[in-house]
Amino acid sequence: QVQLQESGPGLVKPSQTLSLTCTVSGGSITTNSYYWNWIRQSPGKGLEWIGYIVYNGIMHYSPSLKGRASISRDTSNNQFSLQLSSVTPEDTAVYYCVRRDGYPSGPYDYWGQGTQVTVSS
Repeated sequence: QVQLQESGPGLVKPSQTLSLTCTVSGGSITTNSYYWNWIRQSPGKGLEWIGYIVYNGIMHYSPSLKGRASISRDTSNNQFSLQLSSVTPEDTAVYYCVRRDGYPSGPYDYWGQGTQVTVSS
């Protein structure tokens, strides 16, 4: 059974960088065909895709974040991470790490429980 677990600070000050890590168990992040995503949900809004890192290390990001997002991985610890720079209160959301089984039509089949991040001074 694949499990994903987000970790990181729950409170970030405006203009700082938000950093989250997703630890994956029950499967390797380098296994062929899987895409490892970050998705968020702000209060009163729908889910917003942030970006992904693929099993072979390629990354892709949502243009809406205007270059503020960066995703990396640590294959020795089976983790992938999100950094979001220059945060504002609009970045307050529940952040999820999610596996997608194939692209572009594969299902988002495993989700972390989500972690609340609040941007406030």
